[in-house]
Order: sequence, then C-alpha cells, then structure tokens
Amino acid sequence: MSAFNCILVANRGEIACRILRTVRALGYRSVAVYSEADADSLHPQLADQAICIGPAQVNQSYLNIEAIIAAAKRTGADAIHPGYGFLSENADFAEACAQANICFIGPSAAAIRLMGSKRLSKIAMLAAGVPCIPGYEGAAQDDETLSKQAQAIGYPLMIKASAGGGGRGMRLVSEPGELLAQLRSARSEALSAFGSDELILEKALLRPRHVEVQVFGDQHGNLVHLGERDCSVQRRHQKVIEEAPCPVMTVELRQRMCDAAVKAAASVDYYGAGTVEFMLDEQRDFYFLEMNTRLQVEHPVTEMLTGVDLVAWQISVAQGRPLPLQQEQIALRGHAIEVRLYAEDSTRDFIPQTGQIRCWQPTDSAGVRVDHGLKEGQIISSFYDPLLAKVIAHGNCREEARLKLIRALEQSVLLGVVANQRFLINLLQNTAFIAGEATTALITEQFAADPSLTPQPPSGPELAMAAALLFQQSAARYRMPGWGNSASLPSRYLLEHAGEIYPLFISSKAPTTPGLMQARVGEQLLELKLPALDQPPSWIELDGVRMPLAYRVDGQQIWLKGENGSLALRDASQRPASTAQSSDSNSLHAPMDGAIVSILASEGDRVSRGQLLMVMDAMKMEHQLKAGCDGVISSVAVSAGQQVRHRQRLLEISP
Repeated sequence: MSAFNCILVANRGEIACRILRTVRALGYRSVAVYSEADADSLHPQLADQAICIGPAQVNQSYLNIEAIIAAAKRTGADAIHPGYGFLSENADFAEACAQANICFIGPSAAAIRLMGSKRLSKIAMLAAGVPCIPGYEGAAQDDETLSKQAQAIGYPLMIKASAGGGGRGMRLVSEPGELLAQLRSARSEALSAFGSDELILEKALLRPRHVEVQVFGDQHGNLVHLGERDCSVQRRHQKVIEEAPCPVMTVELRQRMCDAAVKAAASVDYYGAGTVEFMLDEQRDFYFLEMNTRLQVEHPVTEMLTGVDLVAWQISVAQGRPLPLQQEQIALRGHAIEVRLYAEDSTRDFIPQTGQIRCWQPTDSAGVRVDHGLKEGQIISSFYDPLLAKVIAHGNCREEARLKLIRALEQSVLLGVVANQRFLINLLQNTAFIAGEATTALITEQFAADPSLTPQPPSGPELAMAAALLFQQSAARYRMPGWGNSASLPSRYLLEHAGEIYPLFISSKAPTTPGLMQARVGEQLLELKLPALDQPPSWIELDGVRMPLAYRVDGQQIWLKGENGSLALRDASQRPASTAQSSDSNSLHAPMDGAIVSILASEGDRVSRGQLLMVMDAMKMEHQLKAGCDGVISSVAVSAGQQVRHRQRLLEISP
C-alpha cells in the first residue's frame, strides 16, 4: 500500500479548485502549481502551498513534466493528482512520477498509453469483443492509403486525431473532394494540440446519441460502473450539456452498455477513474468511441446522482485500498444535468472571449452545484481553455433538474467577459431537449435560428437602466442639486454598444420621489427608481416592478446584467454618434488574443471574399480567418508564430 500525506494538484482553474477541496477535506496537505499568468487566480489560494512552474505558455508550465516533478520534490508532495486535460493522460508523466517515487493518482502508464491512442485502443477493443464503429485504424498514414480506405468506408466519414480529444483534430468529410484538405487541417491541429498527427477514419454516424459509462477499478482486480451519462448536446464535437441518466436508457440497454464498458476496462487491467464512451444510433445499437483514462469534466453529474465523491475514490485507490462499494451497493437517484459556462460569444460563431472578470456571483440555490475557479478582477487570457465554470442541478426527476438549472443560470451573475449563459438557457428550453430527443446534431440542425446565435441590440429598458446608473453616479460625484431636491432637465446620453450608438434622454423626478427618474428611448417612455445615494444600488424599479440589479462601472464603461448576460456599454455622450466605430471589410483584424499559426496569402495576391487567409490558435483551438471582400492584399502586418491582441490589424486588402 502506497500511503501519502501531501498531494500536489497539477492543474488549474475549476478542476484544480474542485480537487483541492476534497484533498483538504480528507486531511491531506495540499500544493497548487500555477503559471505566471495564473499568479492571482483562485486555485493557488486554496492550497496550503503554491509554487510557480513557468510562463503562461502551457508547454513551459502545465505541460512541463520536469517543472511539476521539481515542484513536488521542493514542497514535499508525495502524490500528484493531474485533474483532466494537460498531463492527465500522459503516460510519460505517470512514469516520471514513479521514477521520482511520487504516487500518480490515476491508472497505470500502460493503460494510459494504450487507451490514449484511438487507433491502438480500437484494435484492443475489437480483440476484446467490444462493438466498434467501422473504419480504418491502420499504421499507414499517407494520403494515398487514407484516400483508398475512405473510399472503402464510404461517405460521410469522420477524421479523428488518434491522440486527441475535445473535438481537436476531428473533421467531418461529406464527399471525396473534401478529403485531402481536411486531412491536412486535421493533421495540423492534432500535431499542435497533441504532438502527434496520427489519424484514424470512421464511418460518420450523423444523428447518434453520445453516451458514456463511468467505470472505476482498484488494484485488486475489482471493477464497477456508476451508471451512464448522456453527452449528446455538442458543438464542434465539444460537449455542452451532460446529464444522467440517459433519457432513452432502458434497463436492458443499460445492462448491455455498462457490461461492455466494464469489459473494456478489464481488458487493459484498469484501475482508477475512467470513462468508456459510446455512440448510440437510432436502432439502439452502440459502438465504442474511446476511453478517457482520467476524471471527466462532467464527473459532477455522476457524483450528484450516486452521492459518491469520485476524487476521494481516486485518492483511496491510488493508495492501494479496495473500492469502497460493490456494484450492488451503487444506486442511481433522481436526475442530474450539467452545463459548461464558456467564455465565448455565441452570436459571433462562438469565438472565445478574453477580458477581466468584473463581477462573479454564482447562485447558491438548493440542489445546484457550481464548480469554478473564478474571482473578481481575474484576467481570462487566450492561453487556456475558455471553460469558466460548470453549473449542475439535481432533481427527483429530469424536469425538476432542468428547471432548477435554468433558474441557476438566470440567477448567476458574470460581468466583464462575454459568456454563453443565454445560449445555455435557450438550449435547456429547446423542445427537442425537453422531450429528451437531443442527438449530436441538435445544435446544427434544430437550433440554427435561435436568438442566442444572433447579435442582439440592447433593449430600451437595458439602455435606460445603464443611463440611470450613470446619471446617479454623476449626481453623487458632482452633488447635483437636481437629484435630491428638484426636478432636473433631461440629460442626453449616447451609449455605445458593439460599435453602434444609442441616444436617449433621462431626467430626475425629485423632490416628489427621491431616486425616481424618467427615461425616453426612442418612442419608449420608462420610469425608473434607484435607492438613495447613500446606499449601493442592489435593485432597480422599472415601471413599478422591482428587480435585482448587478452592474459595474469603470470610468465611461458600464457592465450590466441584461437579458442576454453581460452587457457592455460605453458612455459616448461627449462625442457625436457619427464617430461610432465601424467595421472595415478591407482590413483583417484578430477576433481575439492568440497566435498566428499560418499565413496562406502574401502581399500582391488577389483574394476573394470568404477566402481563407490565416489560421490562428487561441484557447486550445484553431480558428480560420477569411477575407471580408474581394481585392488585392496590399500589406501583411504579422508573421507566422506571432502573438497578436484582440482587434489588432493583421493585413489590408485594396479593392
């Protein structure tokens, strides 16, 4: 038995915070590691000790095996929990821990290495009798071989990075003419993300459900499952909503699928937490997809359904103890649903967002859990995954969990960074999801016209509330007599949002009713009331209806919790509306902070609107930048490999 006393968490963000809480609750001493960019983040503050392991770039910090092992030795940590992502499925890291006489809280290096390869794991699963999707998993990787195999498989098909996950290095190919370009693109992204450009091909199942089984083993040969999770609601092959149990699961199907998952784990002598993922087709036939040899992002769904702390189990099993429960002792109670709160703009093709957290107030509703690593003032940078938090609700039935989750998202306040709150709420209210009919095609096929995917201008009430807050602050700053003892003349405001200017007028109705104001937005006349100046505004009354208020002001900028989440407005009253920022189709600008991966056109080249010009890497994904007009490239302002800032000019096109 390998007993230990101090656990280092080799991760960051919400998963580091979640693991640290269990580590400390169990009485172990804890160590956090952080990059220079994360020095002021929450996770180092939750540990007994914290140590910087390098610059912001992941290959110099969170992927730096030598730095993490050195940090463990320096702080006296005798065990390392890798979380998920980064080094969690890196066999070399598990072996390096063993060589340093440090316990790796996870499965064996051999299991990680085998199941970390989609190609090798599929071969192993076929040998074990686990049903797999028809495809090609051979060693030959040249274009000619892959083209011949693709023809034999038939279209549509999926290209997948053998070493990958999270949708990176994955491409859907609908016809032969697309294959070579998609192979090049998948190889490039896979090599950048995983250090390997090895690919497999599989027949595409266009409308399947994505169902996974949580398995757990110990070092004495015991294996159990903790039920399934349905992860069908996805965007670009990344999970958005996870729930348990699967809405279409039957007793017989669960038995077959969970037996197959346990068989898959047993075939590689697996111990620790693992997840066997399957695709479930419309005929209720299922096929092995992959096995994740780590804790899953969506593990809280299983924890809320079973009452089991999976991290505590991981720590126990890593010390050689037997599983705490046998299969017949594990019960599934009620229903749980999780959503992933991302820093991304759903109205702009889900472009990842950076910025500063101005306000973060997660809900504390009963039956709701929020896993996060956020604090006010924190900078969300382009170096890491855009996942901000996970919101999970548990209920006696699916509908109860769904309604609790919607309410939790509506109550949670996040200001300063654009996130996908409204998108998640609308997804949970989608009729197909409510009916339990969601497949992996839900968002692309049934959600394309949803308002959360289209830029929305601020509403009249939102503009009026922002102006009222700015007006009150001006009254306090300049001790305006009109606020407290006499009605004031209307003040003209110009509020800027997304480059557009919105004019309105606001006036105070004192002294009859202190704090009462009237706003005119176009033809709309609204009455607003705020608390007295000596009280921080926590509510606002709009046409006689009082509601909670969440906002932050910094100079001329105001962030307000609006109907669609964080609303950013700037007071542009001192300049005319004609000076509003306009988009320039002749210039290509960086849509976010990131790094230029490749430049596909040069000065003097004639290009067409929509033509791919650059590939950019940000928040662990590659993004394609295309021409906004026809013309000739007159200048290129950046080079491949260069770090760029949001809105930085990249090149110019002359019509």
